[in-house]
Amino acid sequence: RHQELDAGRLSAVRQALGRHAARCEEARKCADYIRHNQHRMHYPEFQAQHLCTSSGVVEAGGKRAVTIRLKRGGMHWTVRGANAILALRCCRLSGRFEDFWERRAARRAA
Repeated sequence: RHQELDAGRLSAVRQALGRHAARCEEARKCADYIRHNQHRMHYPEFQAQHLCTSSGVVEAGGKRAVTIRLKRGGMHWTVRGANAILALRCCRLSGRFEDFWERRAARRAA
């Protein structure tokens, strides 16, 4: 079915999944996912533009952001502290660090 996805034949993939949906929860979930998200799944267009359609790049970026900051030798974090530092790191890496502090100041002033 991978080739059908790449070719943009989403209805064929949904039909194939639908044949298994009654006895396989995972097939039903996949069919539902495609039905609810097909307006975003323009794989032939994305491939023509040489855009990545897998999650690997995003997952690697997330792993890098977490690992570099949180898993250095001797570091120990509480869940709250880890979440706070990750929020700051993600803001910094995405160029929204100043926005973070402006929003925080506005919330405190309100």
